[in-house]
Amino acid sequence: MRTSNALSRNVSRLLDSALDRSVILGYSKLAGPIRRGLPTWPDDVPPGALAGRHIAVTGATSGLGRETAAGLAQLGAHAHLVVRDVAKGEQVAASLREAGACEVSIWRCDVGDLDSVRAFAASFAAAFADTGTALHGIVHNAGALPAQRQESPQGHELTMAVHVLGPVLMTQLLLPVLADHEGRVVFVTSGGMYAQRLRADDPEFQDGEYAGTAAYARSKRAQVELVGVLARRWAAADVAVYATHPGWTDTPGVTESIPGFAKVTKPILRGTRDGADTTIWLMGVEPRPAAGGLWHDRRERPTHYVPWTRTGAADRDELWAWVSDATGIS
Repeated sequence: MRTSNALSRNVSRLLDSALDRSVILGYSKLAGPIRRGLPTWPDDVPPGALAGRHIAVTGATSGLGRETAAGLAQLGAHAHLVVRDVAKGEQVAASLREAGACEVSIWRCDVGDLDSVRAFAASFAAAFADTGTALHGIVHNAGALPAQRQESPQGHELTMAVHVLGPVLMTQLLLPVLADHEGRVVFVTSGGMYAQRLRADDPEFQDGEYAGTAAYARSKRAQVELVGVLARRWAAADVAVYATHPGWTDTPGVTESIPGFAKVTKPILRGTRDGADTTIWLMGVEPRPAAGGLWHDRRERPTHYVPWTRTGAADRDELWAWVSDATGIS
């Protein structure tokens, strides 16, 4: 019986990996029912598992961010919605409360603006310190995919500002209230990063013809390459760092920014609940998984599929040097 169970689990892992490598099957809504039926599918986080825990979610007014905040609140967490548009944030908070979420707070922050990040972090950390409350997690979900090259108020290419600089600085500044509580930080990335190699030599996308989708994928590649760096940096604070990618999900960001892709894949796009599942699961599963890595459908996945996207330590060091210089992190 033990041999049979081991064989079944090995076959299950092989099938799961085959779905992942196929991309179309693994990233679409077709994968969910198959993977959930496999013996290797992890158990759900039990109801109430996050009761009393405080978790911040950026970009929480729509799509994956809104779904993530809702899922965390359903598990009992106090969801802190970190948003650019407070009015929209209040609408989301009201809908979450109507659905049964009792603890929801709104905070304003433009993640791509480092001055806004500093102001938010100062207010947020002070409020937590005053009450002796601990922050248990941050989900970095806020995103941008401009068609033309845009710069942040500090002069940085926008996708790198929103997806890398802002989140790293925010986490660093919130370490005083995040540390020593088995904190968890999740960067919501994209499977599109598989098509790009790390461009530590040109993080601002100043060379060549700018393309929004390429810039987006480059910034998501940068997130994934930094996960290990950040996990080691924040390990002393007992903070674990992960990246998750949601697969192909039907969100406003997809339909508005890449309408051609959305139109072609519409029949197989995942719903936002399916896309947010792994992020919510990582925030609540016990014991806390080992820090680092890229996760999709509740399993750690390879970060490269083709040799020409592989990244060396020197490139990661160069990227971190740029991030630390741009954010002022020593």
